[in-house]
Amino acid sequence: MKLLWAKLDFLHPTTKGGHIRTLEMLKRLHRRHEIHYVALEDPRSPEGVARSAEYCSYPYPIRQRVPPRFSPGFFFQLATGLFDPLPVAVARFRSAAMRRQIAALLATGSFDRLVCDFLAAAPNVPDISRALLFEHNVEAMIWRRHAEAAPDPLRKAYFALQARRMYRYEQRICRQAGFVAAVSPIDAAIIGREFDVTRVGDVPTGVDIDFFAPPAAPSAPADPAFAADLVFVGSMDWMPNYDGVAWFLRDILPLLLDRRPSLTVNVVGRNPAPALVSLASARPSVRLTGTVADIRPYLWNAAVSIVPLRVGSGTRLKIYEAMAARCPVVSTAVGAEGLPLEHGRHLLLANDPASFADACLALLDSEPRRLRLARDAFDFVAAHFSWESVAQKFESLLDRAPRASALNP
Repeated sequence: MKLLWAKLDFLHPTTKGGHIRTLEMLKRLHRRHEIHYVALEDPRSPEGVARSAEYCSYPYPIRQRVPPRFSPGFFFQLATGLFDPLPVAVARFRSAAMRRQIAALLATGSFDRLVCDFLAAAPNVPDISRALLFEHNVEAMIWRRHAEAAPDPLRKAYFALQARRMYRYEQRICRQAGFVAAVSPIDAAIIGREFDVTRVGDVPTGVDIDFFAPPAAPSAPADPAFAADLVFVGSMDWMPNYDGVAWFLRDILPLLLDRRPSLTVNVVGRNPAPALVSLASARPSVRLTGTVADIRPYLWNAAVSIVPLRVGSGTRLKIYEAMAARCPVVSTAVGAEGLPLEHGRHLLLANDPASFADACLALLDSEPRRLRLARDAFDFVAAHFSWESVAQKFESLLDRAPRASALNP
């Protein structure tokens, strides 16, 4: 097939779950299909366009600088989001130039399918009814959970406003889309129920087992450059990750330190917010790494991977990656939502601070239990969730989407 793929950004450096999912699928789809890839180009990251040949046949970069999170421009967008009818998480990626480029390609090229990758790319797609909308999350659910978890009335009110706008927008786009691809049966059911959508399917999350497999020296001592009792891996400029780590540092870590004063924690992920840096600086046992070249050594040298998320949707690739690295996982139910995992067999689930601390300590205090949990989880993901199988499932969803026909700009 000849595919036109519209996304908000290029896929290198690959620092986010959405990058990983799209990149791994596209690399496999590119072996069998002609991929035309349209996305906003970040002038600060020339690597993005330079490496696009790894997953597409023809790149179409649109030069537009989106203010990074926690920058003055970002906070200006939050302020203007009080008055924009679009949710701010969508409005900040609007691009008239990208919309014109997609319209021109569809008017002159003969494309079999059009993919709108992430809801926030939808304003840049001229006719969403001809597209497969790839929903990595149910965005309205994320904003609802932000409102529920907000620590003060002002943020609670702002998040609630954005949740209402996101619900209306997401409902409209999902209803108009030619087909909707979710990342779990749970998300597909929510989209069908909440938005009254029948043209919806799901594609599972995958993991590169060979890439994450630990080096063959299991008895070697932990490398002190990467070692910690607990590790969290995730982009720290994604609000659900920020909220989860802040909750862990405020409410869970003190319980752990009371019972295990020597406990150490690595938080591995790009662009931690100043407020999080301040919170962590008061806790000598916590190290915020910022961007790292390779997350794997942190997983290989940790005793337990933690996923203390209270907000989110979609599925968390970080769980499968930890399992592929043979690092046992403690997560909230929200953190593991959408993944077909069994508490006590593949991971431990805990939703309140005391239970989460207990679960971490139960694994830290028992090496046999850690090894058993890690082994069973690894065997499960290795058997069922290769990226090639995920790409094949996505191809089956493309077959259910409408053909992309010529459109007027």
